[in-house]
Amino acid sequence: MAGVVGIYQGNQISLIEKLLPEIAYRGKSGKTLFQNGYCSLGMIWNDSQAPPLKSGKNEIIYEDQGGDGRSVKIVLSQENIVLSRDFLGIAPLYYGWKDNEFLLFSSEVKPLINLVPKVNELLPGHVFNGKNSVPQITLPQESVTKDDPSQIAKKLYKLLSEAVQKCIPAQKIGSLLSGGLDSSAISAIARHDINTFHTFAAGVNSAPDLLYARKVAEHIGSIHHEMVVTQQDLITILPEVIYHLESFDPLLVRSSVTNYLVARLAAEYVPAVFSGEGGDELFAGYEYLKSIPPEELTDELRDITLRLHNTALQRVDRCASAFGIIAYIPFLHPDVVRFALSIPQQYKIKNQEEKWILRCALENKLPNHVLHRRKAKFWEGAGVNEILASYAEEKISASEFEEEHILPNGWKIKSREEYLYYKIFIDCFGEMNYLDWMGRSKTYSEN
Repeated sequence: MAGVVGIYQGNQISLIEKLLPEIAYRGKSGKTLFQNGYCSLGMIWNDSQAPPLKSGKNEIIYEDQGGDGRSVKIVLSQENIVLSRDFLGIAPLYYGWKDNEFLLFSSEVKPLINLVPKVNELLPGHVFNGKNSVPQITLPQESVTKDDPSQIAKKLYKLLSEAVQKCIPAQKIGSLLSGGLDSSAISAIARHDINTFHTFAAGVNSAPDLLYARKVAEHIGSIHHEMVVTQQDLITILPEVIYHLESFDPLLVRSSVTNYLVARLAAEYVPAVFSGEGGDELFAGYEYLKSIPPEELTDELRDITLRLHNTALQRVDRCASAFGIIAYIPFLHPDVVRFALSIPQQYKIKNQEEKWILRCALENKLPNHVLHRRKAKFWEGAGVNEILASYAEEKISASEFEEEHILPNGWKIKSREEYLYYKIFIDCFGEMNYLDWMGRSKTYSEN
């Protein structure tokens, strides 16, 4: 996958040359610049070859796709522009108008912030037609399968295996491994098809994630690498993380600090990794879901899956891209998503055990203590929660928080930790009146 920056109705290749370095870290392999009478386009990539760029007499077609279903497509002609994005928003794309005349678009917000008065995120499954962003595809409404649990588990494992195989590139690939069910599942499946397979973990000393990741790595026979994170490591990288993340959402930042460090570690060994993201949303992995009435669970799972694009998927994209590697997400392959949506909810939470059907699919593939490990929030499993909360209490006084906890756009800062991240954010990007492109975790978005 790559990064792209472009201008429509503006022949300004010099501006593209200036903006492209702002996301240069997204690709290690090379860059391409293109211009004609009505557009300028620059892209970088980190695969063995650049994404397809087709130039005809009247249009330019840029298409960037991945084996997990991610896709960004840009069609430019003298008369019109069409931007499109995959239905879950795995691949990012933003746009905005400059002087009400030129349209700028980019894989990240950074190149746009100081040039357009308002940055827009192209929403998942939407097409921007030059005037409006309109929905084209979304999560399907699948009929509930009547298969029995054993048949469902068998098919689920088959689909996950196929999704993993579609993501395996020609070059080496590894896996981010927290020792939780989702990352362990993907790592175990991938190991069957890859002889030399690397796994990567990070956390504070004696963190549960490190301990479980070691056990999984030993079980599947991977070449395992881990980083023991100190308090100073976390504090030192906070500005870097928030800069790359383009967010101050506290839950997102917490879960990103170790993700960022483990991506940096992985980049020393492989150009691509697997991520276990998406399993909790599709298979009801969060504790609060157990209290939701069964008849409401389907809608809740759809809602949190549709929220991934500017929260968890943004974390996966930005942390990996910061070091020029690709993070593939097999759980979010369209075939897996469609099948997961067809599974009866009573097979996702059964006898108060979350992700029950996924555990059935992985029976005998993982050690029992991993197969039945309970869900831990990423920052808790990695051991960073208390460190970051304490640091925020130290840096932001109660009086400072009370005085300035409402942002110019009306958002409420709900904790000293969030306010600390916000201050770092404005140090990176300046204060903004518009933040509509930024996602907020569900807990924080309900002001």
